[in-house]
Amino acid sequence: MERQREERSLGDLFAELSRETSTLVRQEVELAKTEMSRKATRMGKHVGFIAAGALIAYAAFLALMTAAIALLARELPIWGAALLVGLIVAGVSYFLVQKGLDGLKQTDLTPRRTVQTLKEDVEWAKDQMK
Repeated sequence: MERQREERSLGDLFAELSRETSTLVRQEVELAKTEMSRKATRMGKHVGFIAAGALIAYAAFLALMTAAIALLARELPIWGAALLVGLIVAGVSYFLVQKGLDGLKQTDLTPRRTVQTLKEDVEWAKDQMK
């Protein structure tokens, strides 16, 4: 095998290096796409929490508005109930929005596996040039 490698021309070696490098680049692009797709899916879940929290916050706003209207109408039992419901809904919406924001802050978008394999590929290419 070593003798066959010595007999190959410089052009053949560069052609092989070019083919292997092209294959390697295509594989790295595919890895990056896969890794980013997984991270985007996780981010979508956190955005869903934010959207759910915003929707519930809107319901809380409506309930608090109903409480304000009931307060102005001076019907204490009605506004008291509406105010209580509004505060509870507001608390739930706050929790959901915070959970979503915390999850987004913790999500790392760097394609770490791709970066690592690219470093390995650079080392491989350097070894091939020796």
